[in-house]
Amino acid sequence: MAGSSSGTLFKLTTFGESHGRAIGVIVDGCPAGLPLTEADLQPYLDRRRPGRQAFTTARSEADEAEILSGTFEGKTTGTPIAIVIRNTDQRSRDYSAVKDICRPGHADFTYDAKYGFRDYRGGGRSSGRETASRVAGGAVALLFLKSLGIEVRTEILSIGGVPASEAEEVLSEAASEGDSLGGVIACEVTGLPIGLGEPVFDKIDADIAKAVLSLGAVKGIEFGEGFDAAYMRGSENNDAFEPVCPAEAGNGPAASGERPALRPATNHAGGVLGGMTSGAPLVFRTAVKPTPSISRPQHTALSDGTMGDLEIRGRHDTCIVPRLGVVIESAAAAVIADHLLRHMASRLEGIKAFYGR
Repeated sequence: MAGSSSGTLFKLTTFGESHGRAIGVIVDGCPAGLPLTEADLQPYLDRRRPGRQAFTTARSEADEAEILSGTFEGKTTGTPIAIVIRNTDQRSRDYSAVKDICRPGHADFTYDAKYGFRDYRGGGRSSGRETASRVAGGAVALLFLKSLGIEVRTEILSIGGVPASEAEEVLSEAASEGDSLGGVIACEVTGLPIGLGEPVFDKIDADIAKAVLSLGAVKGIEFGEGFDAAYMRGSENNDAFEPVCPAEAGNGPAASGERPALRPATNHAGGVLGGMTSGAPLVFRTAVKPTPSISRPQHTALSDGTMGDLEIRGRHDTCIVPRLGVVIESAAAAVIADHLLRHMASRLEGIKAFYGR
């Protein structure tokens, strides 16, 4: 199976299955000297960990990260960082009844079609449990960004079509009916330098979109005004510029040969222009689908080819949204870390300065 790695200079490779012995990630390209211990990773994993919030799966995994390589005396060495997370609370027997059935909304059908064989225990590689590996690797990226003054934050905007602050009633209703809900999560990245990203295929928003859309629960992403921009005029959607120090506006042109420091006065573009960061906060929103594992009967084709009602047993989330914020932060952070390292080689004078030439 290809496609388990992402990144150019800062690269993540995840491995493992939902009901295997362990899952994990290899982080390659992290600069040496970054303070890093298991204790640094754990707060991020705890935010994603199951069994800690209402309406989430009762599967009780400690999700304790174990760093196998790439650090010495509490700092990264510049070599690949291998992180493993042991699976300790699998209940594979819950899935024996669906080993020959393609569950609606899951990857069972496409896995069977592609490989002719699949790990039916919790979805195997396609399980949402794979996101713990991404959080472990993304936490390294988040710590790297934090050392540079870059912050990545998420906020739940809505669940089941209502504002997150009012969602408890719809969550309770869905849970009592054996159903599930999705939602929308906003992400904001601040402190970014101008110019991260490439003008054509490797645009910063394109790479973030690929990373976020590769999360199994995500069905859509939009930057800035997003789809609303299609209903705006250019005069409304364009972000004009202003001097970095507005009080100095009108004091005459910059000195000869000096380029004035500017910033976007608004942020309809979501902090991205031409595929590169503009210096404004990078802002995007993610649409998360309802959890496909539901306990209410679903009328579908059964293993013998007849139509019937399928009831999925096991421990599942009524809503995955509360656990997904840190996953989205991790996905975005890994992309940004990669582009920060790539950006260092964008100008000859920067390379000369680094090497003292």
